[in-house]
Amino acid sequence: MFKKRLLLVGLSIMFLSKAAYSQEESAVPQGVLTLDQVVEFALVQSPIIRQAQIDEEIGDRNIKSNLADWYPQITASAAGAYNIKLQQQIIGDQLITFGQPYNSNVLFQADQTLFNRDQLFASKTSKYYRQQLQQVIENAKIKTVVDVSKAFYSILLSEEQLNILDQNLGRLEKQYKDAYSRFDAGLVDKTDYQRASIALTNVKSDRNRVANSFEAKYDYLKQLMGYPEDFDFTIEFDTQRAEGKIAEDAADPLMLENRVEYKLLQTQQTLNEIQTGYAKWNYLPQLSAYYRYNLNYFNANFSELYQTAYPISAVGLNLSIPIFQGGKRIHQVKAAELQVDRGNIEIENLSKQIRTEYSTALAAYNSSVYEWQLIRENMEMAEEVYNIIKLQYDEGIKAYVELVVAETDLQTAQINHINAFYQVLEDKLDLEKALGTIN
Repeated sequence: MFKKRLLLVGLSIMFLSKAAYSQEESAVPQGVLTLDQVVEFALVQSPIIRQAQIDEEIGDRNIKSNLADWYPQITASAAGAYNIKLQQQIIGDQLITFGQPYNSNVLFQADQTLFNRDQLFASKTSKYYRQQLQQVIENAKIKTVVDVSKAFYSILLSEEQLNILDQNLGRLEKQYKDAYSRFDAGLVDKTDYQRASIALTNVKSDRNRVANSFEAKYDYLKQLMGYPEDFDFTIEFDTQRAEGKIAEDAADPLMLENRVEYKLLQTQQTLNEIQTGYAKWNYLPQLSAYYRYNLNYFNANFSELYQTAYPISAVGLNLSIPIFQGGKRIHQVKAAELQVDRGNIEIENLSKQIRTEYSTALAAYNSSVYEWQLIRENMEMAEEVYNIIKLQYDEGIKAYVELVVAETDLQTAQINHINAFYQVLEDKLDLEKALGTIN
């Protein structure tokens, strides 16, 4: 019977583990992923976002801990003592001994804060601390979107480069075979197929370098996403649609309030101003109420100590009024006011930095778009030149060296075009970040 139960428990654990693993596996996107899917996963599983969310929870607990002092504080304490030498006093001609050898007491006390500047400060700032924590998460999300998107584009760039190199590799292999056949037939000298061999080797070397970069780039993207190491995926991207959107895009006007860094500084400045008020509250009294219930025990014998209790209880108020603190309050107020002045300078400086960042990002984006359009025209021209020279070479009009030059120019133009296009996408991300419009 015991063995059967043990077997059932083992099977239950196995099925539960398998179900949990299946659930975890289904939550991880696999197969072919778009940029939106990659970013969506990263916004949940990215390490920096998860850390920021934990920081928010920690901050929320600290806020609640500070606000908890507004609630009644109930404590209990107990003490006991053996009086080795009891107090004695002469009254008249008699020696009187006070107390008992054994005594003990149990105290229950409830305190209630009625007015306290620390608690007022905690209540007034809690809203802004929570707002600050949320803004930190927002900042982490923006950084994640930018970093993940750029890592995504880097993989796409390598894929496009690989496609171009594969196309060129196919053409060069055919040209090498044709050149060798012509040499073998005695129509040309061996330099033609040797040039073809050199060009073919160079392209193979470039292709190998690009192909070997994929694993590292995918690992980096997974790291940014918080993607499990045991799973794999590939990516896809609608390049034509992206190219069409670039022509439609127009830069939005800069609004400082859209930048999370600016909002963070504004929140901090609000806290600085509240801190100034807190320093000025130093002269305010502190008021609290209390209730005490104390059980006292006295006896000459320890075994009978707790047979009889002598309770006392009291209710009252505690009022504390600061009168003179050696100029401490004045210095604290001045330091808080200086912190506000410093915050104003910091906000002004950040505003200038954001404007500079925006103008730099806008200039870079406009330049990259212009360059991409020129390079695209250049690529189309290189394709046309190559096709013409290829026809002329096949007809024996052009020398092979001219075909090699045209092939090299075409490959360079294609690589430059795809590099320029993905540079546009990256610069667009930087511009959106500078504008604070990344969702």
